[in-house]
Amino acid sequence: MAPPDPIKPFLARVNDALPDLHPSERKLAELVLDFPGEMAGYTATELAELANVSNATVSRFVRRIGYASFDEARRAVRDEQRDGTALLRFSASTPAGNGEVARHFEASQQNLELTYGALDDATIDALAHAMIAAPRVWFIGFRAGQSFAQYLGWQTSQVLANVTVLPRAGETLAESLASLTERDVVMLIALRRKPKLVAAVAAAARQARAALAVLEDRLSPDLADADWHLTCATSTTAPLMNHVASMAVCNLVGARVIELSGAAGRSRMAAIEEGHRRFDEL
Repeated sequence: MAPPDPIKPFLARVNDALPDLHPSERKLAELVLDFPGEMAGYTATELAELANVSNATVSRFVRRIGYASFDEARRAVRDEQRDGTALLRFSASTPAGNGEVARHFEASQQNLELTYGALDDATIDALAHAMIAAPRVWFIGFRAGQSFAQYLGWQTSQVLANVTVLPRAGETLAESLASLTERDVVMLIALRRKPKLVAAVAAAARQARAALAVLEDRLSPDLADADWHLTCATSTTAPLMNHVASMAVCNLVGARVIELSGAAGRSRMAAIEEGHRRFDEL
């Protein structure tokens, strides 16, 4: 068996090693593949008991997939969990239905408190004023961030005439961003797990001398020089990241853009309402 790739994710290492494992190691590997979150929450002894194998099997298994020790493997799983790998949050002990609503509410409340504690009126209003003054506002989001970019684009277009949401179907980013100018504002929604091209989009905004706002749930060196930096807490013990606070920040930004848009914003909203009446849409 070839040596494991040191930068390969934990589950990829297990899958690659599977055909060459001893039967007892394979039994452990199959448990890990079915419930990969077990590696993060158990000791080596507890995991051995769960899989009905020996402690020595656990030690051999982690070495076979390229880790020096069980602790190193567990740290790798925890790091990938924090990076947003949903699959690594599954465990064999499925939570009972009792109390799950309360736990979700508690996590959401905690994320909201952490998020709002890091916000301030001056930053939000400065961003809103910049969007109102810009020739064009760009909302760009990938994966989970795409839905928030769409939401912001939909809401702010009630008062802003030139809003673009990316990526767009059937169009490359290069084709879209060729229109970016130095007076534009780009808001980049960079939530875990961020694709690699997030940094390239930020660099494109910088190259065009556009103003850059970033919403992210884990600080990234590639985005540290944004003009406005908004953070949202997305912590969770469930398989999915908790995006309640992400939506709250987007709602706040959209609401302030509308509230601060003045007479021009009200005029556009009135024209939209007249259009609704004329088309009998609502």
